[in-house]
Amino acid sequence: MCGTTTRRDFLRRTAALSAGGAAAAAMRGAQGAQAASRAQTRPNIVFILIDDMRFDAMGLLGHPFLETPHLDALARNGVLLENAFVTTSLCSPSRASILTGMYAHTHGVLDNATALPDDAPLFPVALQQAGYDTAFIGKWHMGGGSDAPQPGFNRWVSFRGQGVYLNPTFNVDGVQTKHEGHNADLLTDYAEEFLKRPREKPFFLYLSHKAVHAEFRPADRHKGCYADKKYLYPDSMADTEENYRGKPEWVRRQRHSWHGVDGMYNNSTDFDTFARDYAETMRSVDDSVGRVVETLRALGQLENTFILFTSDNGFLFGEHGLIDKRTMYEASIRVPMIAHGPGLFTGGRRLPQLALNIDIAPTILDAAGIPIPASMQGRSFRPLLRGDTIAWREDFLYEYFWERSFPQTPTVLGVRGDRYKFMVYHGIWDRYELYDLQEDPGERNNLLGPYLQRHEGGTLESLIRSTAPEPIKTVFNNMYARLQRLLKETGTGLDPVWAR
Repeated sequence: MCGTTTRRDFLRRTAALSAGGAAAAAMRGAQGAQAASRAQTRPNIVFILIDDMRFDAMGLLGHPFLETPHLDALARNGVLLENAFVTTSLCSPSRASILTGMYAHTHGVLDNATALPDDAPLFPVALQQAGYDTAFIGKWHMGGGSDAPQPGFNRWVSFRGQGVYLNPTFNVDGVQTKHEGHNADLLTDYAEEFLKRPREKPFFLYLSHKAVHAEFRPADRHKGCYADKKYLYPDSMADTEENYRGKPEWVRRQRHSWHGVDGMYNNSTDFDTFARDYAETMRSVDDSVGRVVETLRALGQLENTFILFTSDNGFLFGEHGLIDKRTMYEASIRVPMIAHGPGLFTGGRRLPQLALNIDIAPTILDAAGIPIPASMQGRSFRPLLRGDTIAWREDFLYEYFWERSFPQTPTVLGVRGDRYKFMVYHGIWDRYELYDLQEDPGERNNLLGPYLQRHEGGTLESLIRSTAPEPIKTVFNNMYARLQRLLKETGTGLDPVWAR
């Protein structure tokens, strides 16, 4: 391992950041004595959100060389939600969905520049009103021109827009405060300080990391950790006619764009360096998780704390010649998700059900014993964590809306089920995509690819129905109907010709 922080290091740093060793010990003793009674009431809640973390960016989940001992331990001792997804794979829309439990078309944050509406119902407000001591520490991002404190938080530490990795300035409860060090470490310092505050009420910590958003900057202790490692290129990265056969043409054209492997961020980096820098920057996230868990353990609060860890969206690493997110391909929409609560539910399990970012708000409110507002379109998966047998979703709606700043990716509406995935594009005359994820997990064989004459008159749906054979036509009609149903159920208000 390289640059690994040990448990002893955690304890030493925790003590150093306290007001004093004796005071910290007394506070820990008092809080530990209250732990048994608190366990019978409301749990503490820690929500940790990572930026742009792939679903497999953990040692436990199969990354070829990234070491994440603390995340691996959290997953082994908790519940790993193996099929977790976002409903919009873009930072601000996803973050707004997490806070509101709503689809992007409902809360209205459709890009990275739009702020949340003032009247948006946020689950931290409900927690605060129910008596939780609340803190937001990290990247807010929505309406990136401001870092002002937002509703629902007693403690506020944030920064404007994407922020910076090194020596950042934070808005600390309304005061601009300059810091020296790495963003992830500094945010974790503030998180530890909040967790250690004396209190008699339950707490809610929302720790929102800048990492691992590009351009990646590892902490000094992790620089060069993986200098001798090489990321294995996905098969679909090849720039060949066979690889792109049946794909929409916009996908191959994007190879040379800002979000393509042959044009990465205006050719400012190469793929191999990019992959290593990403992994090295992820190490500070893993350290942060370890420090938070160790702090809770030292305070005697780990048993009665519901920890939920996830990412705001997935991240493509060469799949189909792309990097970044936005598209509906698996690496873009799939995220890691871990629930941990030793005294709240049995760990050491994996759940196969489809869990979404819009499920986070209702799940947290449910864990706190707070009624879930009717406005929330997600569902609490707390019963699944407890091991209850309940009816659950079989598919979900995905949506991404074209951005003027990144025009290379068109608007997409789609449905992702247990086996099939269907994608419909708007604003461009190009192929739809339909994949059998069971037989084709790499999404290389578009079942609709051979049955579209691009310049023929009429709608794409009529062309597919007139040219596609059985059983592809049956699968298409089924997924088409499921998409219509989801659009209606989620109240998009969309009624384009193709949805009639």
